[in-house]
Amino acid sequence: MHTRYRVLAGTIAGILIGATTSISLNVFAFRQTIENSPPLDELQQFSEVYSRIKENYVEDVKDKDLMTNAIRGMLSNLDPHSAYLDEEEFKELQVGTSGEFGGLGIEVGMEDGFVKVISPIDDTPAQKAGIQAGDLIIRLDETPVKGMTLNDAVKLMRGKPGSTINLMVVRDGKDKPFKVAIKRDIIQVKSVKQRILEPGYGYVRITSFQAKTTDALLEGIETLKKENKGKLRGLVLDLRNNPGGVLNAAVGVSDAFLDSGKIVYTEGRVPDAKMEYNAQKGDVVENAPIVVLVNQGSASASEIVAGALKDHKRALIVGQKTFGKGSVQTVLQLDEKTAVKLTTARYFTPSGRSIQAEGIAPDIELKALKVKGDTDAEDAFDPLSEADLSKHLSNPNGDKTGDKAKPADKAEEAADKPVTDNKTPEEMAADKSKSPLAEEDYQLFEALNILKGMDLVQTRLKPETPAVEAASGKVM
Repeated sequence: MHTRYRVLAGTIAGILIGATTSISLNVFAFRQTIENSPPLDELQQFSEVYSRIKENYVEDVKDKDLMTNAIRGMLSNLDPHSAYLDEEEFKELQVGTSGEFGGLGIEVGMEDGFVKVISPIDDTPAQKAGIQAGDLIIRLDETPVKGMTLNDAVKLMRGKPGSTINLMVVRDGKDKPFKVAIKRDIIQVKSVKQRILEPGYGYVRITSFQAKTTDALLEGIETLKKENKGKLRGLVLDLRNNPGGVLNAAVGVSDAFLDSGKIVYTEGRVPDAKMEYNAQKGDVVENAPIVVLVNQGSASASEIVAGALKDHKRALIVGQKTFGKGSVQTVLQLDEKTAVKLTTARYFTPSGRSIQAEGIAPDIELKALKVKGDTDAEDAFDPLSEADLSKHLSNPNGDKTGDKAKPADKAEEAADKPVTDNKTPEEMAADKSKSPLAEEDYQLFEALNILKGMDLVQTRLKPETPAVEAASGKVM
């Protein structure tokens, strides 16, 4: 048996070596081919390891499992976002961008062998249970996470809707790990929500970027205009804890507020990875001032929107430095059932800045303080960002590790709750110092105040125009 596997491994290595040798004969004519050919020594070593596992491992391992695991390892060690997708994972990826899938409702990554929460999704079991951006999940029910792949951990977290899973969570600022029980559910993510904060001032929350997000945004803005009985004087665009999503949706959302100019462009090694997206004429809020709210949970597509509006000076970015995921993943289908998700490019803001591992710095830094009732306000932790992930892509403009944000209060990084205040706009405006909006969402409360100031300045800078009497047409 052992000899058979040695012969098989040797045959595979021989075929690969023979193919490589035949390629190398054209060294002078095909220099590039030689540079990309498989390395002989490493292939021989791989063959030897493969043979040793088959001969000596305590249990019999299927050849298919060994090769699949080898592929997974090859991709997972490139960067945190490249991965091999088996049949189930490929289906989940396709379903996820449609806005409905089963699970807990959290965007996660892998860090030092544990599951790290990038962002909880609004109105999902995880968000309602109090899971926060930056939480470290170390145990799923009775199963330790250490040593698992991210895909294996995600499979355990998913399950039959209505069933419960217990997460053991480590949170900076907490003395010891604690359990969080979450009941699984079908996650139906409504990517756009809107409301009138005060007469003339609208609020739009984008929870993720899906295939239909741009259309939902435009519908939401029209709804606000109808509720306001006229054009808006200002808009708060909330991208906090938005983990990203479909690139075209980010382009569409940015385009909704821009009349012209570059939105984002990508650069990679192959020609297909180099793309540029530009805005078309038409500003859906007719040049009304915009405040964009961001935090450490704002990633990827969220950063494209924030970066485009900031570079064009179309909006004021308020909150905290974003996550810093400035890379593009392309799904390369291998066959009908499997695919490879591979990082193929970096994206750049209109001014040419890469946000990879750096993030978008806000124009006005605003901490997520709690006005009252937070018993853990003295706790502190350093939230997760792309730069904290192992093997993250470097920023082509140079890493700026000295610019990393200082640890903030735990209350400042708490997962932002959706606005559920039932007060009327008039009641909220009556006493700002005791406003329920300030107690529920301090960042949004301050963003509204900033928006009012921007509207006031914009109004005063407009050239005065004479009033016209509609009936007679006389200038008054």
